[in-house]
Amino acid sequence: MDNEILLPLNDLEHFRGMNTQLRQWLIAAWMLLTLTSCASTIDTVSIYSHSMKKECKALVIYPETSSDEPLPVLYLLHGLGGDYGSWLKIKPSLVDYVQENRMIIVCPDGGERSWYLDSPVDSSFRYETHLIKEVIPFVDSLYNTIPGREGRAIAGLSMGGHGSLFLSIRHPEVFSIACSTSGSVDLLKRTFSWKYKEMILGDTTCCLANWQANSVIRLIDQLSPGVLSLHVDCGTEDELIDVNRELHRKLLEKGIEHEYIEKPGVHNAAYWASSIESIMQFVLDAFEAK
Repeated sequence: MDNEILLPLNDLEHFRGMNTQLRQWLIAAWMLLTLTSCASTIDTVSIYSHSMKKECKALVIYPETSSDEPLPVLYLLHGLGGDYGSWLKIKPSLVDYVQENRMIIVCPDGGERSWYLDSPVDSSFRYETHLIKEVIPFVDSLYNTIPGREGRAIAGLSMGGHGSLFLSIRHPEVFSIACSTSGSVDLLKRTFSWKYKEMILGDTTCCLANWQANSVIRLIDQLSPGVLSLHVDCGTEDELIDVNRELHRKLLEKGIEHEYIEKPGVHNAAYWASSIESIMQFVLDAFEAK
């Protein structure tokens, strides 16, 4: 569809009186403004979880495009106490990233305290199954995605940082890129979230094996070099900086190439609004390389 250039009537004579070069510059600027004003579309979808017998929401942000070319997808996971709308509140400009870079972002709901696991003690928590077996097939069936690991990335903050690494290590056939910001990567790290982890893993006295089997810091032992493109970052004043440094050390010991970033910041939305920019660039570069 051709774009029309409309000027107010009282400006027409002034416009005609301009020299040719200036008129051409104004026309080009107006067309650029018009062409870049297309906004991404945000869908709120409801996905029935057969594994948990309930409806789960998700946000899907996708670009306005006339191309039939399939698009890569970034699954973006929220943190403890958050929901599917958390990331868009933290970084409203995600809609611009999607439009500018021709990709899809999916923000699934991981519950308030799921750690994106299938709980071994509470059958109502099956968020690993939900994301892998229910959310991804739903998105691939409804949107024009690249339906393979080379077209999928996953990232998350805090609990979602754990989730992104946990799911990608356990399902390398599904994801090729994984990113964690302020990740709670060692479930045995005592923080304010301890009691919530006990609800889905059991008490450490009786069920220590549950904690170890589901903790990213242990799962790294199952990861081979070259399987995933990895990004890890954490604020230097974050209470989780030590476990992220330990994760970085273990990745180095195993010879697993990854991007690791420390920068000033605490465990809050201001830090994540900044860190997502580095994550988005990492994801875009990794998609291009693939």
